[in-house]
Amino acid sequence: MAVLINRDTRVMIQGITGKQGSYHSQKMTEYNVNVVAGISPGKGGRQVHGVDVYDTVAAAKKERRIDASMIMIPPAGVLGAAVEAIENKIPLVVIVTEFVPVHDSLVIRNMARAAGVRVVGPNTIGVISPGQSKVGIMPGYIYSRGHVGIISRSGTLTHEVSSNLTYKGIGQSTCVCIGGDPVKGTDFVDVLELFREDEQTEAVIMIGEIGGAGEELAARYVMENGYPKKIVAFIAGQTAPAGKKMGHAGAIVSEGFGTAKSKIDSLTKAGIGVARTLDQLLSMVK
Repeated sequence: MAVLINRDTRVMIQGITGKQGSYHSQKMTEYNVNVVAGISPGKGGRQVHGVDVYDTVAAAKKERRIDASMIMIPPAGVLGAAVEAIENKIPLVVIVTEFVPVHDSLVIRNMARAAGVRVVGPNTIGVISPGQSKVGIMPGYIYSRGHVGIISRSGTLTHEVSSNLTYKGIGQSTCVCIGGDPVKGTDFVDVLELFREDEQTEAVIMIGEIGGAGEELAARYVMENGYPKKIVAFIAGQTAPAGKKMGHAGAIVSEGFGTAKSKIDSLTKAGIGVARTLDQLLSMVK
């Protein structure tokens, strides 16, 4: 089993004729992802690495069954692309694009929730179920199939933790990068609920960072509902100065809110083991 995606997932790429869209369509195909369509207005009828291109999502959906979309277009066009995917009831929409305006992200999140569509991102590397499928831009070879689920705000740390787990012979069930922006379509609690019901996932790693309240809300969720699986966590940015953005738009500590200490205290209180270093995190998982 896996969460969000599996080997049967049929994927569409919005922005497939762009440089990044074309490159990652090839990498996804090489990973045996079932890429069934690409969207690029005005370029319908073409092919990119053997994938048929359509002008609109509606046109693609008339000819193809589509389970997920990956959006790889400039920030100004993300809202329109996401709305098109949501209105056409694409079940999973992964927004890789960075620098999406916050207001646009709010509109996308609210529309998706009302329509029953799952949005991951913006500013994400995507989702991967190793050995089965990926809807994202991660290098598949550093991930391996296993029983540890990962939820992360950081794409880089998702890569690093997964590759180190793989090196130590510990595989992953599904890795979900929820993105580093302050407004996200999916947060820690959403993915914890998915992993809770997933038979393949035996333990969960949460990779958080300073800023926002997602980690504290996850701790409250675990405290109020209990959790049947082991959770371990790591909070990045423990030495970051307050008020300074550290890589992600959502990684800002203001007036003591969203500090590493508050997150670590909340998680510890919920019975979640918090590692101080990535080496310690790997030891705790093992």
